[in-house]
Amino acid sequence: MDVKQIQELIRFVAKAGVTEVSLEQGDFKITIKTQGEERAPQAVHQVYQVPAQAAAPAPVAAPAAPAAIPAAVDNTITIKSPMIGTFYQKPSPDKDPFVKVGDKINKGQVVCVIEAMKLFNEIEAEVSGTIVKILVNDSSPVEYDQPLFVIEP
Repeated sequence: MDVKQIQELIRFVAKAGVTEVSLEQGDFKITIKTQGEERAPQAVHQVYQVPAQAAAPAPVAAPAAPAAIPAAVDNTITIKSPMIGTFYQKPSPDKDPFVKVGDKINKGQVVCVIEAMKLFNEIEAEVSGTIVKILVNDSSPVEYDQPLFVIEP
């Protein structure tokens, strides 16, 4: 089972409103438990011993996986997290951040990294523009579809 399948399973469990689901495939076993609407479900991997934070229930009409969605009220675009994981502003602790407020960015430029299950995923800008706001603190957990940056094209 890969990371994407686990993320889809977590979202499904969160939407279904069940309190616990266990799944076994060969030597891989995963148990997902939810603790009510106030708390997000957590995935517990018993074989690999790697806990992962899970997302709160995604909206029913959520887009498939776009990372940028235009804001309706003003002329800004929000870059959203395409996955569950830990948000990092820097490629490593001793390096400078990928972007800062006021930076001009280009489409395809890496703006952050999200770690999911010990894999570091580079998140790229979907549009060119200027970083107006960074909505997440470094080393913070993020959920699927959570806003990360506000960009003015």
